Amino acid sequence: MAIDSDHGAFVEKFLLRPPSSSHDLPLSGLTFAVKDIFDVAGRVTGFGNPDWARTHPAAESTAPAVSAILSGGATSIGITVMDEMAYCMNGENKHYGTPRNPCAPDRVPGGSSSGSAVAVAAGLADFSLGTDTGASVRVPASYCGIFGFRPSHGVISTSGVTPLAQSFDTVGWFARNPAILNRVGRVLLQLPDTGPVIPTQLIIAEDCFQLSTVPSSRVKQVLVDSVEKLFGGHVIKHANIGDVVKDKVPSLNSFLDKGNPSEEYIIPSLAALSTANRLLVRHEFKSNHGEWVSTVRPDLGPGIAERVWAAVRSTDENVDVCHYVMTELRAALTDLLGDFGVLAMPTVPRDPPKLRTDPTTLDAFHARAFSFLSIAVVSGFCQVSIPLGMHDNLPVSVSLLAKHGSDGFLLNLVETLYDTLKEHVGKL
Repeated sequence: MAIDSDHGAFVEKFLLRPPSSSHDLPLSGLTFAVKDIFDVAGRVTGFGNPDWARTHPAAESTAPAVSAILSGGATSIGITVMDEMAYCMNGENKHYGTPRNPCAPDRVPGGSSSGSAVAVAAGLADFSLGTDTGASVRVPASYCGIFGFRPSHGVISTSGVTPLAQSFDTVGWFARNPAILNRVGRVLLQLPDTGPVIPTQLIIAEDCFQLSTVPSSRVKQVLVDSVEKLFGGHVIKHANIGDVVKDKVPSLNSFLDKGNPSEEYIIPSLAALSTANRLLVRHEFKSNHGEWVSTVRPDLGPGIAERVWAAVRSTDENVDVCHYVMTELRAALTDLLGDFGVLAMPTVPRDPPKLRTDPTTLDAFHARAFSFLSIAVVSGFCQVSIPLGMHDNLPVSVSLLAKHGSDGFLLNLVETLYDTLKEHVGKL
């Protein structure tokens, strides 16, 4: 178990120094932590589970994403705790312990990149690497009150990263401030340092904000006021994203829940999107790991065990339709946002759950959260979770999404916007 001063964030601590000691590299002097899903040469990648570590050899080479960060001048301080097999967004791990959320110690840190988020939130590292397939950077960033970036799908190599579901796997990262978030992004995305770009429109996802338990004055209004001040009121637009998805993604029809459309807290078309997303994740998880799970029968924690075995026993129904849904959604949102448009929505609809919450209660919570989180996942768009301080002693965040491939624009926008956001939060 990690000692208390580390907030339980690390599986293993060691220094991995950059290949060059030059001081003019973009990440010189910065420290970072790495999720236990990335290969580091000579070390067994643990994937959050001791049985996995026991049955796999040491990595022969280091994942390109980690190498890029080291070549950028940063020093790694160790490997962080994650949810088992990356198949959860809670951040609780029965084998390695649950990293302690520095923002809200009685709440989960969020997963599956739990230790990576906690290491940054606790000031143990300047930034950290995680992965985000369904939620695993954006949720812990939101719960721990820091920045988290999920890039456009396919723009950063996932080679040397243990897969969960390749259609959605991305390498993401955490930082405490937007300047470091941007610098890390430029190294991983191999982007030049270009100046800020003004957004053509910022679309407020009204239906999503209506479902949030945080008062809209605390999130939506802060964002609107900041954007108006910096770019002018004409940039602000409004949309019900559930209606856009329902009208423009016809393949979702087979996933719509005909049984209970009136359930509160749920936008039916987004719930259907989340169902399609989960189905394809399950299918790909099974083809990646089904044989290993069936042979080794690993010791898995509560909630995870059920999810893993459900995936292993699943059939391939409707998998083809999921690919149509992905294509249609990307086209619909590209059309909606255009080149420099941004969609704003809550990262998650509610506060972080308490530690050791009953798994059944959590399932309902996750269903609501995934209906928001699936938008970027299924479209392949980039998304950033931005911390907006505390409300009722719990962290608050907002998310911005931009079209596939506009990661550099989104990173610049966050850096441009953040001081004004902070100023408006301060006024409250």
